[in-house]
Amino acid sequence: MPYDISYDFIPFETPDGKPAGDHNALVYQVYLGKYDAVVGDTTMLANRSSYVDFTFPFIKSGVGLIVPVEDQVKRDSISFLKPLTWKLWMTSFLFFFLIGFTVWAVEHRVNPDFRGPRRYQASTIFWFAFSTMVFAPRERVFSFGARLLVITWYFIVLLLTQSYTASLASLLTSRQLDPTITSMRSLLEKGENVGYPRTSFIFGKLKEAGFTRSSLIPFDSAEDCDKLLRKGSEKGGVAAAFLEVPYMKLFLGQYCNAYQMVEEPFSVDGFGFVFPIGSPLVADVSRAILKVAESPKGKELELAWFRKKEETCPNPVTTADPNPSISSRQLGVDSFWVLFLIAFLMCVFTLGKFGFFFVKDNQGNSLWQEFHEPDEISYINNVEKCPCSLNQEAPAAEDVVNPPADDIHQDTREQL
Repeated sequence: MPYDISYDFIPFETPDGKPAGDHNALVYQVYLGKYDAVVGDTTMLANRSSYVDFTFPFIKSGVGLIVPVEDQVKRDSISFLKPLTWKLWMTSFLFFFLIGFTVWAVEHRVNPDFRGPRRYQASTIFWFAFSTMVFAPRERVFSFGARLLVITWYFIVLLLTQSYTASLASLLTSRQLDPTITSMRSLLEKGENVGYPRTSFIFGKLKEAGFTRSSLIPFDSAEDCDKLLRKGSEKGGVAAAFLEVPYMKLFLGQYCNAYQMVEEPFSVDGFGFVFPIGSPLVADVSRAILKVAESPKGKELELAWFRKKEETCPNPVTTADPNPSISSRQLGVDSFWVLFLIAFLMCVFTLGKFGFFFVKDNQGNSLWQEFHEPDEISYINNVEKCPCSLNQEAPAAEDVVNPPADDIHQDTREQL
């Protein structure tokens, strides 16, 4: 202000400390000449401006609808199955078996690890297929086609496991909060109880919107509002609360983990100072408000006024919605169908190539009998194999316990 103004603060209250009326009554005292001005959280409304003057707003305002939020994710003993749809689970298991069968068919004649009794071969198919999940199969793969197929399947399994791990971690650690009410219209349709600040103009706005007097429950503080919201409409509380945006920021700065603003059903200009119509102070105070708002001091005041009370809550000034809805979906076949198609084509190509040359090389012979016979002309026979793959016969127990005397004498001479 370009000049000094002397003033006295006079509370608008009864002798016992209770409010002497609502904000409409307070503003009307200026019109009656009882007060020279009103400073504080007085909302600029059209009907009030007909008998008093307002300065420029020093805080932007509005009316926000605050509702409780609830976690939509139901965590139970089978939560580990939820990251993937049942179709993706079934498709994955089917391809594990398909890959194992294809590798067994191609390797059966050239690899002793894939031969043996029928039960052993069947278990080898499943063992090899599911051991690829951790990239640690015991059996070696020799043929080029089988190796190429296994490499392709390793890549697909890597993507599947990483995606599953990320989705499961998000499911178990993140809260997916959704509001219980989405709009004022749904409150009207359900006939829910709603809360409002006791001395606020919001009461009149809600009656104009269609709420009945019995469904409007006043509260005096943020703590009272929290208690009413926790009770719920069915237990004598409220399903939602209407607060002006500045008070909404304070409320969410204290209870950010339980509530969310979903709508701003009423728009108002903001908070302003009240003077009698024609007062010369209106213009000077408005200029002073603009100067403060344009300076760094304005931001400092806002941060000081709307300081969060709960350490886990974000800053209510910079984060309007502390509980944004986190949407997630189960991973389905549609996310990996290209990879499964590639694996299927690789299986068809590998089996087709093997079958073509197998039939060509064994014309006139019993194909089933030849399939169970080792391939004596394969180039893989020239590959040096691990001793564990040669199916060598283990020595008898008595030979180990009682070795020949000549062997003992020979070992003794070598040690000497």
